[in-house]
Amino acid sequence: MHRLSATHRPFSGFAATAILVFTGLFLAGPNRSAASSLELTIRPVFNGAPLLLDSLRYPNAAGETLSVTRLSYLLSSFALEREDGTWIEQVGRYAWFDAVKHRDTVRLDDIPNGRYRALRFCLGPDPEANAAAPARFPADHALNANFNGLHWSWQGGYIFLALEGLYRARAATSSDTVPLAAPIFTAPPLSGYAYHLARDPQRTRITLTAPLDLTHDAGVGVDFDLGALLNAPRPLSFARDGAATHSRDGDPVAAALVANLRGAFRVAGVFSAAPAISVPSPVKPLYLPARYTPYRLKIAASFPIPDLPRDNPLIEERVALGKALFNETALSRDGALSCASCHQGGAAFSDPRRVSLGVGGKPGTRNAMPLFNLAWKSSFFWDGRSPSLRAQILVPIQDHAEMDETLERVVAKLAAASVDAAPDYPALFMAAFGAPEITTEKLALALEQFLLTLTAHDAKFDRALRGQENLTADEQRGFELFMTENDPRTGQRGADCFHCHGGPLFSDHQFHNNGLTATEDIGREKFTGMTSDRGKFATPSLRNVARTAPYMHDGRFSTLEEVVAHYSEGVVRTPTLDPNLAKHPDGGLRLDASDQRALVAFLKTLEELPAVEARSY
Repeated sequence: MHRLSATHRPFSGFAATAILVFTGLFLAGPNRSAASSLELTIRPVFNGAPLLLDSLRYPNAAGETLSVTRLSYLLSSFALEREDGTWIEQVGRYAWFDAVKHRDTVRLDDIPNGRYRALRFCLGPDPEANAAAPARFPADHALNANFNGLHWSWQGGYIFLALEGLYRARAATSSDTVPLAAPIFTAPPLSGYAYHLARDPQRTRITLTAPLDLTHDAGVGVDFDLGALLNAPRPLSFARDGAATHSRDGDPVAAALVANLRGAFRVAGVFSAAPAISVPSPVKPLYLPARYTPYRLKIAASFPIPDLPRDNPLIEERVALGKALFNETALSRDGALSCASCHQGGAAFSDPRRVSLGVGGKPGTRNAMPLFNLAWKSSFFWDGRSPSLRAQILVPIQDHAEMDETLERVVAKLAAASVDAAPDYPALFMAAFGAPEITTEKLALALEQFLLTLTAHDAKFDRALRGQENLTADEQRGFELFMTENDPRTGQRGADCFHCHGGPLFSDHQFHNNGLTATEDIGREKFTGMTSDRGKFATPSLRNVARTAPYMHDGRFSTLEEVVAHYSEGVVRTPTLDPNLAKHPDGGLRLDASDQRALVAFLKTLEELPAVEARSY
């Protein structure tokens, strides 16, 4: 097995990413009198027109009609050519672009004043960065794996370019030599494609000619034409050439993408501008008491650095308060329910019932999600409607189907606790915030801290990576299936699980339609209002998955065997089905019984030893 260093790294309010909270240190800006900035904006287009995501309208040279649901890529090695032919390099500068997340601009600073005639960059990181452990990069760095979602996971290396979507093959006509299998007016079914360009030989340098006057700040707009990427000079057909590539050696699809890349980027315009310089203000910790004890958050060395809240640095006193509040039944209207009622420690802080029961036994509508490794998430609930853990915390308290209480009454009940009560909340708030006053904001800050400390990172699988334990033959086979693309074109027979559940966190923290039979719950669409989000739900982590039954957003599957069987033969094809599932035959992967057993065996290796249960609260 591939071995990873897995020593643990301590995190606290005084260390790593959170140190900026206390120091307020920021690097000084460039010398504006001697250097300028160039703002590079790259706009995704298709045949010259602005790209519309999730729109099945774009033709390729093979007559197939396609949509784009994901366009994400990494750029590096930025340089500008002076008029005398010398190049000015931007050493160590990386940028992540993503169409879904509207990441389309990078700012290049400290460029010596002067006139330039060309710009160049590379698709993909340099070989040294590509081989580096992604866990070393800060939370907001372009190469942080949790930030960009473009790391190859256990195989190592980044995806340079991820292009995914759905496509419909060219409809048969009466002029075809092959007899028609259906009437000519019947539209062919939707299929999916997933092109992932990666590995050092595919790293591609792009050079663009443009007159750039950098005696002052300026900008340049570039079009990235996906029509050119797919059609010229080497036209690609999903049905003929393959609907997937992971850039293995000798793969003609990857070679065609590389050949087409240089013509896909075009300068759209140069403008004279003074990009606004945003210097972040120091973040001040909220209500930090005069005396406190930093909390040392331990995570595996293979985990990406999390983006911990800079205004709420982890301290022991606040975590202890959050722990008490997590188990406090006064948060519910009838005093019968606490957070722990529906997020049980022995079930990896999930609920063994299909749906949780609220005040008065009223059933909810969705399965309770497990609560661990939340420091790496940026949106919450199955539909992602809450943008932060701090905001999410207050929702169940007020939800009529859950705790059905007002925040004002919760604050009053906690404040009424006497010194003889257990726990003594005024005293706990005093220790955590430097004052005994109880407020809704402080309630959320304390619960946020406690939840951030719930981590899972030391399962049998992790110990096997460290050489401390061995996987059985079935578990090893399951791991291979989990991490292998299913692509008959290249002879790869796998389960494709890593696309959504890759990396040490075993989740991409995105939203996918995974082919479940539809119900009245339309998923993320209810929050965004976009039909392209119909049936999409958050990807749960597979860590501790053996403890978190039942499964899916509505708890429809009782066992892991049922879950694996769904992906093997139960996937329902719909217009929003994830491309990485839509590229497979109708129904799913068609795994045989032994492979299904092996996958289940591997998934059980992700169950934590006492790490989570021993810290049940």
